[in-house]
Amino acid sequence: MALSELYTEYNRVWIPDAEHVWRSAEILRDFHVGDNVLELLLEDGTHHYPVDPSNTRLPPLRNPDILVGENDLTALSYLHEPAVLHNLKVRFVESRIIYTYCGIILVAVNPYKQLPIYGDAIIHAYSGQNMGDMDPHIFAVAEEAYKQMARNHKNQSIIVSGESGAGKTVSARYTMRYFAVVSKSGSKTKVEDKVLASNPITEAIGNAKTTRNDNSSRFGKYTEISFDKKYQIIGANMRTYLLEKSRVVFQADYERNYHIFYQMCSCAHLPEFKNLRLCDADNFQYTSMGGDITIEGVDDKKDMEETLRTFSLLGLNKDFQSDVFKVLAAILHLGNVEIRNSGDDKSSPSDPHLAVFCELLGVRAEGLVRWLCHRRIVLVAETVVKPVPKERAVNARDALAKQIYAHLFDCIINRINTALQAPGKQHAFIGVLDIYGFETFDINSFEQFCINYANEKLQQQFNLHVFKLEQEEYMKEDIPWTLIDFYDNQPVIDLIEAKMGILDLLDEECLFPQGTDQSWLQKLYSYLDANHLFEKPRLSSQAFVVQHFADKVEYQCKGFLEKNRDTLYEELVDILRDSKFPFLVNFFREEAQRTVMGKGVKVKPARPRVKPANKQLRTSVGEKFRSSLSLLMETLNATTPHYVRCIKPNDEKLPFEYDSRRVVQQLRACGVLETIRISAQSYPSRWTYIEFYSRYSILMSHQEADLNDKKQTCKNVLQRLIQDTNQYKFGRTKIFFRAGQVAYLEKLRLDRLREACITIQKHVRGWSQRRKYLCMREAAIILQQYIRGKRTIRLENITDNVVFLGYRVRQVYQLVRLASITIQAFTRGWMARKQYRKMLKEHKALVLQKYCRAWLARRRFQTMRRLVLNVQLSYRVQQLRKKIEEQVNMLTTDDSQKSYDAEDLLAAFEGLQKATRFQEQRESYESQVEGLKLKVDHLQNESSKLQNLFQEKSNVNENIRQEVSRLSSENSVRCLTLGCIFNCFGWIRCRTYLELRRFSSKCVTDLKPKGVVVNVIPGLPAYILFMCVRHADYLNDEAKLKSLMNAIIGGVKNVITSHHKDLNLLSFWLSNMYLLLNSLKQYSGEEEFMKQSTPRQKKNCLRNFDLSEHRQILSDLAIHIYHRFITVMEKTLTPTIVPGMLEHESLQGISSMKPTGFRKRSNSIYEDLDTYTISSIIQQLSDFHSTMTQHGMEQGLIRQAVKQLFFLVGAITFNNIMLRKDMCSCRKGMQIRCNISYLEEWLKLKDLQGSNAIDTLKPLSQTAWLLQVNKSTDDDAKEISEKCTELNPVQIVKILNSYTPIDDFEKRVTSSFVRKVQSLLQDREGSTHLMLDTGYRFQVTFPFCPSSQALELLQVPSSLRLDFLTKI
Repeated sequence: MALSELYTEYNRVWIPDAEHVWRSAEILRDFHVGDNVLELLLEDGTHHYPVDPSNTRLPPLRNPDILVGENDLTALSYLHEPAVLHNLKVRFVESRIIYTYCGIILVAVNPYKQLPIYGDAIIHAYSGQNMGDMDPHIFAVAEEAYKQMARNHKNQSIIVSGESGAGKTVSARYTMRYFAVVSKSGSKTKVEDKVLASNPITEAIGNAKTTRNDNSSRFGKYTEISFDKKYQIIGANMRTYLLEKSRVVFQADYERNYHIFYQMCSCAHLPEFKNLRLCDADNFQYTSMGGDITIEGVDDKKDMEETLRTFSLLGLNKDFQSDVFKVLAAILHLGNVEIRNSGDDKSSPSDPHLAVFCELLGVRAEGLVRWLCHRRIVLVAETVVKPVPKERAVNARDALAKQIYAHLFDCIINRINTALQAPGKQHAFIGVLDIYGFETFDINSFEQFCINYANEKLQQQFNLHVFKLEQEEYMKEDIPWTLIDFYDNQPVIDLIEAKMGILDLLDEECLFPQGTDQSWLQKLYSYLDANHLFEKPRLSSQAFVVQHFADKVEYQCKGFLEKNRDTLYEELVDILRDSKFPFLVNFFREEAQRTVMGKGVKVKPARPRVKPANKQLRTSVGEKFRSSLSLLMETLNATTPHYVRCIKPNDEKLPFEYDSRRVVQQLRACGVLETIRISAQSYPSRWTYIEFYSRYSILMSHQEADLNDKKQTCKNVLQRLIQDTNQYKFGRTKIFFRAGQVAYLEKLRLDRLREACITIQKHVRGWSQRRKYLCMREAAIILQQYIRGKRTIRLENITDNVVFLGYRVRQVYQLVRLASITIQAFTRGWMARKQYRKMLKEHKALVLQKYCRAWLARRRFQTMRRLVLNVQLSYRVQQLRKKIEEQVNMLTTDDSQKSYDAEDLLAAFEGLQKATRFQEQRESYESQVEGLKLKVDHLQNESSKLQNLFQEKSNVNENIRQEVSRLSSENSVRCLTLGCIFNCFGWIRCRTYLELRRFSSKCVTDLKPKGVVVNVIPGLPAYILFMCVRHADYLNDEAKLKSLMNAIIGGVKNVITSHHKDLNLLSFWLSNMYLLLNSLKQYSGEEEFMKQSTPRQKKNCLRNFDLSEHRQILSDLAIHIYHRFITVMEKTLTPTIVPGMLEHESLQGISSMKPTGFRKRSNSIYEDLDTYTISSIIQQLSDFHSTMTQHGMEQGLIRQAVKQLFFLVGAITFNNIMLRKDMCSCRKGMQIRCNISYLEEWLKLKDLQGSNAIDTLKPLSQTAWLLQVNKSTDDDAKEISEKCTELNPVQIVKILNSYTPIDDFEKRVTSSFVRKVQSLLQDREGSTHLMLDTGYRFQVTFPFCPSSQALELLQVPSSLRLDFLTKI
């Protein structure tokens, strides 16, 4: 499709505007070839844009809003000046983003405000990332340079340029800080700190306040940061260019001299500065000429402290510092030397400051006074000393001050280079060039001429590099290469540096003693008049005009010769050489050949070096600058360059204020628009096949979308949509589009979406109307039925009334009857149950009475029976005794005859007595039994108490028995030196120290977790180790116990150190160290650890030693293993987080892909590679959980590890959102919330909700919600401030500013809404950091969990090969 066909109704264009440079307008009517007028609609009414039919130059088209605000300007469909200007404005003003890519250039707009985007967390976030994966940043350029150096083994350069006040110095400082952080050497020399410490010193002696910038660099600087083979910083070297020496003696209004002078004056009261006789800066001529000696927000005293600190850090001792300050103070005093007229064409100095100057520098006052006011003229026959006028004497004084300061500057730079010199061999380097950009002022002199000359050389190198990259891109994609016309500024360079050029004529004029600026200018007019790049001003005869690549610049010739000569009278130099101050003498020591700026770099020049026309001209400033510039270009041509263009948005230094006229002027000057022009000439828009398929799949038919070959599908669709094949080219991995074609495709896509929306709306509205109709129809039918029913009832009411009343009465009667029967049934049942319960109670009472009465009756009967038996027995005994007495009397008369009967009677009597006693005992026993039965209840209550007491006593007895047994066993061992086996369990014995070492090796060092855990219970090594410890405690062998503990701890440490990346081994030993620690606690004998132990475990507690110190050591070791274990898991999980949580589209059909521009091209390929998804993250987490579970890790420890991993997932994802504007969209918020729900389901599946891991994702969850919520009204702002409690104000504002619509149907967040949210959040306290600390670790705790494992039942498997151990 031709570009002119895109000028249709409703499209927008850019037209020139005097105030805003470019202004947007909408096309009112389709434009056709041959029309004379393009009808446009502006904000203030219609506008007719004239069009010349013979040369159809239409106004540039405006990009669709969906493409505005992109990270890379090359992603725009229309590449031209207004598109670049508008895109930068949207990003800078609305999104508050200061960095933007423009192909290979990073455009940095100075915000004039401190932003929280330069912390160490930001540095680590960009480290290791591809340049297009994150938002544009100075750190991304530094990382790209560092990565290419390591990958390609080639030196790199970062070229930072821009106007004064654009932020060059700060950008260069941040790049050096990035290298210092990411390439830590770990050496004790702190090379990185020294490299960074050089910045405050160079800024103090080389920066000053100007009307454009409070910290303007008044010199160019190229810093080479040296790296070794491990790509760690080992040193640095600086080269400086064109120091503005004139600032030492002159400052314009509202400007200052170099910072170091004001820093010294602010510390004049300190003891170390007393001898310099300093005072306030407004008392010195050289520091008060600008009228403003202070800078708002700058404390010179604190800056002086920082300068002194960095002097010391670089190893520059106190003596050197004192010498430097002496020279600086002498320069200030020299400026106060007053020179007066003493007659015609005579002058003489008269000032007390002269004496101070001579005293500080150790020079003779008489000689200095003479040669300041006189000049020696050497004639053919004689030498004449002639006095000079006051003006020339003042110039001589100022020239002396400038020379001294210039030599001091070079000396300090050389000493810094010496301090930063690499001790080893340099493998590669990255150069950071902080150099002035193209300058044009109302009055332009020699300094601006040299600056613009340097920028011409840099622009030529830049153009060639851009051209080369374009050619490489086409060749890589197999696209036919067509010659691109680009601006070549070689004619301008020849005008300046070639033979009979401006510099050559200037050096020639400087050879003549009577040469003047005017005579030199006349030579320029005569020799260069034919050159179309050189012009003579119409209204001035003291200037000339050069047509630079950026703009025409008019130079005033006044001062060119003097500044180019930079001469100092030889007599003054001799005075300084004769000084008694060695530090000063070294400045003016003659050398055969001095290097231009310290150590050079041996590189092969890309072009022949420009040779001077005369050897005597080598000492001129122009020649020196040309030589140093030539060396710089050789270095840059031998490296891979990276470009940073700093832009000054306004001259008032207002934060986030955008002056389009000033910005476009700088864009033209710095080469950004030239890059755009080169890209736009061929195929500026380039999409990978995957990006095209994802973005424009909506334009595909079903047959095309069903093809498996996506590349062929893209070709078929594009050939159908755009008939002109010249408007695009198919590359190997990308599709190349001419300008405007992507916008046309976006229009087709928008039309298709609009049609789809209309179709959906049509069907939804039809469905809604049909549903409404059906509801109304159903309601009407119901109403009709109800009304008809009512009418029928009313007609039949009289007839059916009686029947109905009878029916109702019968219903009521039956209901009452049923209720009565039910009540009666329940009542009768209740009464029967009550009677039954009464009878049951009476029956039980009768039974009790029966048994009680029977017992009482039996008791009375037995009592009466005993009484009767006792009476009978007493009576019978008395009768028997009487009878026996009678028989005895009878027997005494006849012993022989009655002996037999007496014996029988005696035996019977004895039996009777026994029976009587037995009866008495039986009665007493029965009475005792009755008494004991009455006390049974009391005895039972006391029995339980006595049982507990008895148990404790038996335990004490058992302990005593065990102690006696142990002592006996030990006695036996010592006496017999034989191994005795006791009736105990759970001990393992090592007999000798050799076995101890073997045990440590087998059970710790050589133990492999896979071979053990599969066949035996988890934690077996910990139990084995503890049983050995317990046996040593049982033997009361302190030496053996210490050796064993040291062997265990040392062995585990060695294993962890040797296998610090083995996840399985770390998990295995973390689990075992935790179990061993728990076992030592459980069997320590302390009350708090024995509450849940079994009696058997309580018996087997440690007896002789307190192992609390060893427990602490084991706890520290376990913590170390835990952190190492977490680190390994984090390194494994980290690569999957960003692709899985952010980049992968887990919700099918919700694509958030947009054009990516040049920076993504190097990483975009067609083939579908194995990418990480949310399933990859979940699978990795499951693997971690499985490993920990397999090794028997306690659940509390698993929860802590999972919580730490979830925090890492949330922090890395959140940080990437903060640094990736393309991720801040509503659709991406939906994807993130979906992924969070998957993680939450995984926690439920693994029963880990108690770990609070999901709480660590709250910042990420609230970020996803913030991306999806409406962001327009005051209620929305209030809701955001109330619900985003886990986000600080800086993060909320960053998300709102970075919010990027994916389609035209979405709206950007307005600046007014962001300000509303900021006002609601201004009272919120908390962190102000933009990023989350991904290195943060939750405090790990090891909760005590007693083990129920019976150690005596453990069996040592034979696979461990621990046969030398004895289980006892």
